[in-house]
Amino acid sequence: MTPGPAPILAAGCVLWRRTHTAIEVCLVHRPKYDDWSHPKGKLKPGEDPLAGAVREVAEETGLTCTPGPRLPTAHYVVRGRPKQVHYWAAEAGEGALVPNSEVDAAIWLPPLEARARLTQVRDRELVDALLPLLPQPRPFP
Repeated sequence: MTPGPAPILAAGCVLWRRTHTAIEVCLVHRPKYDDWSHPKGKLKPGEDPLAGAVREVAEETGLTCTPGPRLPTAHYVVRGRPKQVHYWAAEAGEGALVPNSEVDAAIWLPPLEARARLTQVRDRELVDALLPLLPQPRPFP
């Protein structure tokens, strides 16, 4: 039996931040696909998935991040080839959302609004996995 094609390996983060009164999730819009998703991308040859996830966040959003718990790996098929995307929850750090050639917009939304805006069901499931891991918002004094 001949093995199928090697999977496309990718990684990304469900990026979140704490405001004074709430938690928000970052979504990116990719004009090539006209979709809203989490920051993610293909791994470079030999690249560690976590390092690739952090790199992709920086490239697609202009933000640093602090990775946290591992989230479920997404498995799907792209043009007849299997794809695996490894995900982590990650708290946003320094930087500013800056559009680029791959991502023309990035937005911060409350988790449930982010979930509704995501194009793919598999990306919504990542928000579901993130929610129990998030700190509870602190009331604004």
